[in-house]
Amino acid sequence: MKHLFALLLLMGCAAAYDGAQEPPAKSWPVNIFQRPVAPVQLPGPARLEDFIVNGKLRLGLEDALLLALLNNSDISVNRATFEISGFAVQRAHQPFDPLITADFVPTRSVSPSTSALNGAATLSQLTQTSTVGYSQQFQTGTTVGAGFNTTRLTTNSSFATVNPSFRSGLTFSLSQPLWRRAGLFANRAPILIARRGVKQSKAEFESQLNNTVARVISQYWDVVQAARSVEVQRQSLERAEASYKHDKRALELGALSPLDIYRSESKVAQRRIAVVQAEYSLKRAQESLRQAIGADLDARVGALDLELTDSAEAKGDLASVDLKDALALAEKSRPDLEAQRQQLAVDDVNIRVAANNLRPEVDLSATYTSNGVGGIVFDNSGNVVSSGGFADSLSQVGGFGFPTYGVNLQLRLPVRNSAAAADLGTAMVSKKRALYQMRGLEQNAATEVKNAVHDLEQAEILLTASKDSLDVAAKSLAAEERKYQLGAQTIFFVLDAQDTLSQAEQALLQAQIAYQKALTELDRATGQLLEKHKMTVGL
Repeated sequence: MKHLFALLLLMGCAAAYDGAQEPPAKSWPVNIFQRPVAPVQLPGPARLEDFIVNGKLRLGLEDALLLALLNNSDISVNRATFEISGFAVQRAHQPFDPLITADFVPTRSVSPSTSALNGAATLSQLTQTSTVGYSQQFQTGTTVGAGFNTTRLTTNSSFATVNPSFRSGLTFSLSQPLWRRAGLFANRAPILIARRGVKQSKAEFESQLNNTVARVISQYWDVVQAARSVEVQRQSLERAEASYKHDKRALELGALSPLDIYRSESKVAQRRIAVVQAEYSLKRAQESLRQAIGADLDARVGALDLELTDSAEAKGDLASVDLKDALALAEKSRPDLEAQRQQLAVDDVNIRVAANNLRPEVDLSATYTSNGVGGIVFDNSGNVVSSGGFADSLSQVGGFGFPTYGVNLQLRLPVRNSAAAADLGTAMVSKKRALYQMRGLEQNAATEVKNAVHDLEQAEILLTASKDSLDVAAKSLAAEERKYQLGAQTIFFVLDAQDTLSQAEQALLQAQIAYQKALTELDRATGQLLEKHKMTVGL
């Protein structure tokens, strides 16, 4: 229950990470990934210092997962890919965004006259045109528009009866496809594809997160195994040293031949080598886990030893899994299968869109314009008849007394539409390919589930057998030591029993780790790993 803060940070909530904020509590509830309003600045390692205890980085398994969610680079990269997909839906709405346009075009024209009808020896005109327009396409394919324009014309022509003149017009237009690209689906298809893309990206991110979490858990248990292996090797070394001290004392008392002490001395040297090897294996395992949880991002914290608090010992009854139920759960819950289902849905949309594009184009459009003229009116003698202007032209436009209207029905029937046919063929082949990919994913999922179930069964059998083997090895060592103390057995059998006990301890440790990893792999294979650790990915 610790990941809410982590996952809210991962999805770039409005509250961006601030290194000076209060430490997170250690009992966070269910986590929800929010769609991004993502900060661009990359935060540093988060709250590693909260887990420092007595100079060590003390972590439980859930603590390690929390730090991985906050600091793991692979998760951050995959999260960014998921965030980007969200903007595709916004982009798909672009064709339906309203558009406002405005223009002002003044033009001065001065030209020599070639005819007395021009009304001046040198004709000079000033034209000032202003337009304002609004247009919008709706998801039914309907496009509506409204525009207002006015032109002010000033001229030195003696024949101009209105000078300056204002010509204004208010135009309404409507266009509707009747066949191709008609209806909601044909126009909403990019939005549907984008939304499917977001769901597909979400499922892919879940799949990547599923794998990363499984890898972090595996690395955690690797460190647990390596640390416990060091302890086993050190205990084995202590037993060998105790035997060597006993033989050395016997040699000093003359009860042991000088040639018989070399065996125990050699065994001490061998086990010291094993301890060193185990210690460096532990260092390698710790470095991998540090990278996974982002501890290497802080030099001070990265230098601390790891102290892992979760034990690999199985608690309670061993898990019992029905293969048929596990397969059904994987079919329902695996995110990679969900991602492929979304791809199949996208292919279905593409096929319908391509089929729609093969239809002929039949478009109906209509326009209506109300006209108006205003200005200073002159008679034939050049006297002013009336003084008017822009307001007069607006009055006539508003009176709708001088309309211009029309209807246009257009048919475009291509003899051959190679591009649309190719798009349809491509979409159908893509769907076929996606079906084969789905079948392959289902086969892989079934194989992974079966292997996970079999590995879990094997781990449970080995765990039980390893406990019995350890018990027998401990009793055998005790018996050999007793015989040796009574002089009825040589040191060879004691050292051999010590080796057997160490091997049994290692075998039990390996069986415990294998059991924990098998549980994790089964959860991953069935798509239950994130839910088990109370992680959810939301849009």
